[in-house]
Amino acid sequence: MTIEIAPASVHAHKVFAQAMANTRSAAKRARQTVKRSLHNRSVVARLRSMQKRVRSSAKPSADQIRAVISAIDKAAKRGIVHSNAANRRKARLNRALVAASRK
Repeated sequence: MTIEIAPASVHAHKVFAQAMANTRSAAKRARQTVKRSLHNRSVVARLRSMQKRVRSSAKPSADQIRAVISAIDKAAKRGIVHSNAANRRKARLNRALVAASRK
């Protein structure tokens, strides 16, 4: 059985080594893993860019910081980001939120 990659995942063949599956269920799991990994990577990239936007702005708004915290919570809930890492990032953002509200 061969594993086909969806056309939306342009660079998936370069990143994920495609091994020949022995069973139909293993082939399906391999396809699911590729799709899930690509989606998770896009979520992590979005989180990273949101956090950079907050950090790089001179005075981030409270709504902006809350949006990043919410996105981190969602990613942690779905297992994309480890819960301890999410808590650490949220603590740093909450410190920035308190500092922003004092000014």
